[in-house]
Amino acid sequence: MNSHTEYDPDDNFARSFGPDSAIDEDAAVEAVAWQLLLLINPGDEDAAMQQFAACRDALDEGTDPVEALRDAIDWKSGFHVSDEDPGGLIEVLDELAARFNLRIDWGVEDPGDEDFLADAEAAVLLNTAFDRLREHHYTLWTWETGGEHHAGWITQSRDDEALPLVAGALGFHVRPGAG
Repeated sequence: MNSHTEYDPDDNFARSFGPDSAIDEDAAVEAVAWQLLLLINPGDEDAAMQQFAACRDALDEGTDPVEALRDAIDWKSGFHVSDEDPGGLIEVLDELAARFNLRIDWGVEDPGDEDFLADAEAAVLLNTAFDRLREHHYTLWTWETGGEHHAGWITQSRDDEALPLVAGALGFHVRPGAG
């Protein structure tokens, strides 16, 4: 008998991923989205669950996974801010860092100062936040938005290998800091 047609009763997965197997793509997207939410909400499964419910509702309505997640996490465990809004970027990054009892040192006494904000560049702010968070074993990630926005989230540094894999499976092109 050919080894490709033999039946092995101990191989429970032998036929799971063959050409005729049925894979529920919606369930797979939800499973990966859940993993991402756990990574960007370290130690806060309740927040991840709330965001997952919002994401699942959007997915059920046919929303793209990237958009569904972006909307579910915005200002909770992620950010999506215009290039032209350095004050908003500082505010959301400060809020996200506070979730971990951290404060980002922006290098000025008042990061809301109009003179500071007038000269502030988003890439510089993102790299400052990345450096300050790394000091406490967290990583600031950004992802390509395809537009004039900056978006991303914060994870624990121990998840630096897992995050790009999980995010990439959902269609996020991520990089640490401003990249």
